[in-house]
Amino acid sequence: MTEPAAHIPHDQPPAGADGMIVCDRLVRIFSGEGIEVQALQGLDLLIAQGELTAVIGAAGSGKSTLMNILAGLDTPTAGTVWVAGHNLSTMTARERLTYRRSVAGFIWQQTSRNLLPYMTARQNVLLPMRLGLLGRRERVRRAGFLLGTLGIAHCADRTPDRMSGGEQQRAAIATALANQPKVLLADEPTGELDSATARDVFSALQTANTELGVTVLVVTHDPAVSSQVRRTIAIRDGKTSSETIRHAATDERGATTLHAREYATLDRAGRVQLPREMTRRLRMRNRVELQEEPDHIGVWPDQAAEQEGQ
Repeated sequence: MTEPAAHIPHDQPPAGADGMIVCDRLVRIFSGEGIEVQALQGLDLLIAQGELTAVIGAAGSGKSTLMNILAGLDTPTAGTVWVAGHNLSTMTARERLTYRRSVAGFIWQQTSRNLLPYMTARQNVLLPMRLGLLGRRERVRRAGFLLGTLGIAHCADRTPDRMSGGEQQRAAIATALANQPKVLLADEPTGELDSATARDVFSALQTANTELGVTVLVVTHDPAVSSQVRRTIAIRDGKTSSETIRHAATDERGATTLHAREYATLDRAGRVQLPREMTRRLRMRNRVELQEEPDHIGVWPDQAAEQEGQ
């Protein structure tokens, strides 16, 4: 007899922060042998329903820590996080398990972690659905639908050792989508793949987003992936530091070009992280000069400090 699923309570995110994923001043501190490492330092994040968003950042910036918290695999030290209206900061262990089964799908970078090696692709997709309410016939139908939609119907009866790395990752996406989650989280899903195969996997994530209506958040170091999404969020030192927004424009001859604009992230306390490559190029250190204009704020290198150094 299947154990009844735990009820996951719904809470309300902060006023004005209505989204599928909402992080409010998120902190995660790891402690061990007298040493503390602050992986997240008051991170704010807002992802709207239906977005396909990429997260980038250097090693140690806090990307994977954020994804583990959003996936219900870790808990924050402070701050709050909501996903699809569920407050992950207050969940019990049982509620967190139900959340992982039905609200958030997760894909690891390592293909070997995503699928059971002794099961076929179809069996892997069917497995999480056995804990749901669908009958056997409907489960089989959905497994076939997902494998076909993601372009790997030919792998239905193959075990992972008989699939390529890209096919394994697409089977992993199908497995993560089995119970119709609201959010799909992917931590470097193309990190072990060549460029052509990575395109196939990213195309599967796009399909999950556009055809199945799933909100997708993907961590990546692959410029070919991050440049294809409308919104890319950069994390630095445990905080969101900047965003790049892309939009397509068509000229009078009908030619379409992609335009990108970079924005600094303004957190709830009014703090801004300026892109490091810009501050280095302009030799901005310690402090900057601000000048208020009617429609913007100017940010300048500290001229007084430069003069003192001469």
